[in-house]
Amino acid sequence: LRLGRLDDAIAAYTAAAKRWPDSALSLNALGYTLADRTDRYEEAFEFIQQAYDRKPDDPAIIDSMGWVHYRLGNLEQAREFLQQAWDMTGDGEIGAHLGEVMWMQGDRDEARRIWTESRENAPDNPVLQKALDRFMP
Repeated sequence: LRLGRLDDAIAAYTAAAKRWPDSALSLNALGYTLADRTDRYEEAFEFIQQAYDRKPDDPAIIDSMGWVHYRLGNLEQAREFLQQAWDMTGDGEIGAHLGEVMWMQGDRDEARRIWTESRENAPDNPVLQKALDRFMP
């Protein structure tokens, strides 16, 4: 999301979640955006939990659940969810998230390993690049 467009995105995702209250995709999009781009973590958790209840095997939703746990400070739960999503996909963004949690837990070697593997899988992923810039400049 471009700077200044966050409020518009949140409004659009909120409208979608209201229009399609059973849509795990809409609920996850809103929850992830709130968790990633705001400090409204409790609210984000509620939307992501609803999405997870509907589609517990969706790796994007599992990633969001891990990310919101990270933002809430629940590092062990975050790592469990993110590891599960990573094992399902090897996705660069999920690897960025998992590596960040590992780094914050002090597991720096494992974080570097995940980031290296993520970079091999997704060399141009902007979320991964942002994490690498922050933690390994």
